[in-house]
Amino acid sequence: MRTLSVVALLLLGVPGAAAASSSDVVVHDLDTGGVAAYWTPERIAAMPAGPGAPPGTPPVDGPDGAPGALSRTIGRLFFVDRDGEDSSCTATVVMSANRRTAVTGGHCVHTANLIGQDPRWHSKLFFVPGFRDGARPFGQFVVRKAVVSRTWIVDDQQSEHDQAFLVLDRPSGASENIAFGRPGDRRAHEYGYPRAAHQPGHQGRPEFTGQRLAQCWGTPARNPGHPEFPEDNMWGVPCDMGGGSSGGPRMSGNAVVGVNVQSFNLDADGQWCPSGQCVRYLGGPQFSWKVTAPLYQRASAS
Repeated sequence: MRTLSVVALLLLGVPGAAAASSSDVVVHDLDTGGVAAYWTPERIAAMPAGPGAPPGTPPVDGPDGAPGALSRTIGRLFFVDRDGEDSSCTATVVMSANRRTAVTGGHCVHTANLIGQDPRWHSKLFFVPGFRDGARPFGQFVVRKAVVSRTWIVDDQQSEHDQAFLVLDRPSGASENIAFGRPGDRRAHEYGYPRAAHQPGHQGRPEFTGQRLAQCWGTPARNPGHPEFPEDNMWGVPCDMGGGSSGGPRMSGNAVVGVNVQSFNLDADGQWCPSGQCVRYLGGPQFSWKVTAPLYQRASAS
């Protein structure tokens, strides 16, 4: 695990890597008043989840979906979305100078409407590491600031920019290492708090209804995108985690190397497939020096 001093040296040691995109960083100050009081156990319990499995369906665990161990660093991120609805994603505390920086998906903090217009910030962001069956074993944190790229604010179809950093209201007691510029095809684990799943053997279980941490693992494949809308630097493993797992970490070599923000389908040759066909993957941007490092640097200095 790299130390803070090594992370800082790496940021400074790549000429122009962090500075090149510094003007693309947007820091949003959140209203923190009443946030903790808003997220009552009753409100959280009332949030919708996906369907349960048909009666008699046996549970199925495997690399594309299984329970995850209780974590002090990965947690459920609650928020009120642009339309005023209660929702949730996943976030992870990462090692930083301020000891209160977490990473998640860009669309977990800021989204446009279905036709890409009227972009808005989400509100009442509230992070609970180790959330499990309604319990908050490692405390709770109000999010003070959200840090995203200006590119994401302007155009939420720029998938590589679908990443965000959060500044919590106080230091966290544990954190994960973070790495930039690593190859995307190294074996990885993905984690999240999905509120739904597609396979009957997963449906209705606490790991797939937002109540407990779930995981997938394997060797990531690159998402080439739709032929008319090609993607770049988007990676993921076969995974059945649904909505709510967005923002969850993709971890490789003892570091967070990306976040998961979208599903995609690939055939046996690694080519794009229509939805519902071939193999379903969950993936997102691989952390880079160009896009991710400036966001991380700004958040960790806040």
